[in-house]
Amino acid sequence: MTDHRHQQIDRILAIMARLRDPQNGCEWDRAQNFATIAPYTIEEAYEVADAIEREDMDALRDELGDLLLQVVFHARMAEEAGHFAFADVAASISDKLEARHPHIFGEDTSGDAQTERWEKLKAKERAAKGATSAIDGVALSLPALMRAEKLQKRAARVGFDWPDPSGAADKVEEEMTELAEADDAGRLEEAGDLLFAAVNLVRLNGIAPEDALRAANAKFERRFRTMEEFASSNGKDFAALPLDEQESYWQAVKASERGETA
Repeated sequence: MTDHRHQQIDRILAIMARLRDPQNGCEWDRAQNFATIAPYTIEEAYEVADAIEREDMDALRDELGDLLLQVVFHARMAEEAGHFAFADVAASISDKLEARHPHIFGEDTSGDAQTERWEKLKAKERAAKGATSAIDGVALSLPALMRAEKLQKRAARVGFDWPDPSGAADKVEEEMTELAEADDAGRLEEAGDLLFAAVNLVRLNGIAPEDALRAANAKFERRFRTMEEFASSNGKDFAALPLDEQESYWQAVKASERGETA
């Protein structure tokens, strides 16, 4: 079994090397660089998450393969440039995992809670990389919602946080007022402040904002499609209906989900 796994790793590395071959490789693959491949890497990570959410194990296997290809692609380009190779990538994460779990792979018998120990080790790693701020290292390429949460969590580690959700709730109301009163030049900034405050409120209620918004998206999509189906079953074009009639279908969908008769 072990030999088979090693063979498959060697196989994908060999395939990528051939695709990138300067003379006989694929024209498209040879033309790529880190910047052009990065969007595909992000897309594949989201497709992995989608397969997990749908609990589709066949799709998950395939999407993980697509994500692995991205790692192999970046590692191959780095190797060609003399920076590092795939084996170095694997060694780097292995070293990091062992260093972050001294209670498993080392002789650390301290009584620190696992989460506290993990954060201390990560802080030490960031300091070794030259970090000078508590919020250094939060990737700029993260989706804005996720990045807002990470920035807030980093600030909270050094005590800059609301003591309870009530302060964050008041801040949301304040930002709503400021957005309503903003002129055209200030609306973008105030809208961003409102969203940032909303992330803070959700986070302080112990809920991951990304999970909450994904659930809300799924609920809206489900209800909207059902509205369209209800209208179609009544011989109506939903898009052509006035807003008040569309709203009546929305309420009918909500009632049907509660098992009520609209």
